[in-house]
Amino acid sequence: MPLTRRVPKRGFTNIFTQEWAVVNLRDLNRLEGVQDVTPQVLAQAGLVHGREAKIKVLAEGSLSRAVHVQAHRFSEAAIAKIQAAGGMVEVLDGA
Repeated sequence: MPLTRRVPKRGFTNIFTQEWAVVNLRDLNRLEGVQDVTPQVLAQAGLVHGREAKIKVLAEGSLSRAVHVQAHRFSEAAIAKIQAAGGMVEVLDGA
């Protein structure tokens, strides 16, 4: 039997893929007493796992206070909701 029929075919693994850790606004709202939300703060709170993961903030939920959020990417709706609450958005390098 030819080798191509004997070797299992299970798909493709992209070695250049980026891992994204998704954080929603409802998760940021639960961080009481935190004005500056950084990747280190999110890791300490248990919202982000893995040091290699880049953070993307999505607009699910609402934000009831002004916070300064640092992440690698933001959705447009998340930027609008953070700025409407009086907060600031800072995009980190390496996205």
